[in-house]
Amino acid sequence: MSKTITHELSYDAPIDAVTAMLADPAFREEVCRYQRCVRYDVAIDVSGETKKVRIDQWQPTKGMPSFAKKIVGEETNVVQEETWTSPTHGDLKMSIPGKPGDMSGTASIAESGVGTVETVTLTVKVNIPLVGGKLEGLIADLLLKALKAENKVGRDYLSR
Repeated sequence: MSKTITHELSYDAPIDAVTAMLADPAFREEVCRYQRCVRYDVAIDVSGETKKVRIDQWQPTKGMPSFAKKIVGEETNVVQEETWTSPTHGDLKMSIPGKPGDMSGTASIAESGVGTVETVTLTVKVNIPLVGGKLEGLIADLLLKALKAENKVGRDYLSR
């Protein structure tokens, strides 16, 4: 069983500005702060057109249903890894170390009218009998909320 989400992040900026933003550790750190991460570590390695992004973040689980808190605890560690093989295509992988399941997918960036759209597609899979489907739905909702937060921070970032 799995759950897939697709979300478009639109920016009123040229494609070069959006790809530069995604390669800026200050932007990634700002997104972590906006999401109220307890702690985080951002690493970005750029070699030619290949860009590797790794964000190791700890988020509070306040407000999560009790069945989920029993599995992840009072805060949860999420490791986000992105491998951009070109300025406009990246493979995404997210994991919760020590917990069953993962999230993976792609991001693509394209010009759209006078701006740029980043399309993110992620599939969530949790390997826990009985509650796996519920957790997949919960994680998908949290990922969608995180993508909306990133889009808001990105729009603010690009307007400066």
